[in-house]
Amino acid sequence: MMKAVIDRFEGEYAILIIGDDEQRLNVPRKLLPLNAREGHWLQLDIQDGEASNIKIDEKETDQAKQRIAEKLARLRKGDYR
Repeated sequence: MMKAVIDRFEGEYAILIIGDDEQRLNVPRKLLPLNAREGHWLQLDIQDGEASNIKIDEKETDQAKQRIAEKLARLRKGDYR
């Protein structure tokens, strides 16, 4: 299993970013869970450049949302670190 984040949608494809080196993979939307949105983290298998067994990683998605909310709160207070 690998982790990826949905970067954006272009037509009938989702553009996923995978790994620390931020490789991109175009995946047909029809292969994603119905409630998948931009910013959702996924767990998936990749073999020969094809994604399968795609599931939303709720825990990673929630953690990412929390990190973003905390950063936004700091920025609103003027803390630009």
